[in-house]
Amino acid sequence: MSSTNKGRNPESFGDAFRQAARESLVKNQRERRSDIVSIAPIQLALAALAIGIYALWNSWLCLIPLGVVLAVMPWNYPVWQVLRFAVPALCTGNACAVKPAPSVARVSNALFELVGGDIPLIPAWLEHADIPQAIADTDALAFTGSADTGRILAAEAGGRLKKTVLELGGSNAFIVLPDADLRQAAKDACYSRFRDAGQSCNAAKRIIVTEAVAEPFIRLFLDECAKLQTGDPLDAQTTLASLHRADLRERVHAQVLDAAANGAQILCGGEIPAGQGWFYPATVLDKVNPACRAYHEEVFGPVAAILRARDAEHAVELANDNPYGLGASIYSADEAAAWRYAEKLHTGAVYINRHTSSDLRLPFGGVKASGYGRELSEFGLYEFVNIKTYWQK
Repeated sequence: MSSTNKGRNPESFGDAFRQAARESLVKNQRERRSDIVSIAPIQLALAALAIGIYALWNSWLCLIPLGVVLAVMPWNYPVWQVLRFAVPALCTGNACAVKPAPSVARVSNALFELVGGDIPLIPAWLEHADIPQAIADTDALAFTGSADTGRILAAEAGGRLKKTVLELGGSNAFIVLPDADLRQAAKDACYSRFRDAGQSCNAAKRIIVTEAVAEPFIRLFLDECAKLQTGDPLDAQTTLASLHRADLRERVHAQVLDAAANGAQILCGGEIPAGQGWFYPATVLDKVNPACRAYHEEVFGPVAAILRARDAEHAVELANDNPYGLGASIYSADEAAAWRYAEKLHTGAVYINRHTSSDLRLPFGGVKASGYGRELSEFGLYEFVNIKTYWQK
């Protein structure tokens, strides 16, 4: 937040925000309405026959932008996360006001300087206390972050009946069935769990392995984990990054100690290293159970929680026994069986014989405490529009 805005009361701040957002960002709104995505005419013959009415040949849909979308963005992907929200919203004629995380202000500011003034995408350097007023002064809200903060902001927007998209946390299950390629599964599990020091909502956080192959898989997994090296991020030999803040490392360590105190076994790591930086070693917890915080909570750091399942059905039960529902992976040589188990998982996405990720061509989002709405793909275009129907007799 700039020094000129500090100390303003909410009412005067709201006036300033409205002026910046609506006049600067939506200056071409009328012109852009003629360019909005439209589908005309829509041929409804099949749907009409299905419900016993005649085809509605003279029908149209238009995607009308909602206006100014406020985006409250996280620190872990300060460029990618902004773009994946903003590009679909801008393509459908909206303007975007982005509140970056304060800890990544420099890289966020560099992004806005690259964007320049020709695109209706501006920074909103807000204090936390100013966000409710900003929600009131805009037309919709996109939030990426924790489930706790998401609930607060969704309630604020819901009280004003503002559209919201929430991309919240995740505790993705990585299921290894008895017929899986164990070596490939171990490599993928290690990469997914420890990339970006585990600070990704879409990482494989719970490794659910069937008892029949638990021991050989764990040996292979530990071999992969042993290759990870912390150090200077500019050094090509460094493969495990630092955590973002000291308090985040303390939280991760507390979850590890809690797991050890409640029956889990620390197979590697689990100690805060000496020296500068907020590094934490690649840590593997075996036999994580419902008494452990790591069983229920998202662990936002380089800690893999191994859960042992009796069989494939039990693995699915364990995967679903979690507040989050962002994504999951299933590793199996029997693809038909993997698809059947995938249908039983309560998540926004399932990857078969691949770690969870995001693809520009596919929608991204979750269910349960992982939020609602979708980013990316065609479905991301529809989140911040009024899908307006026209019908002519």
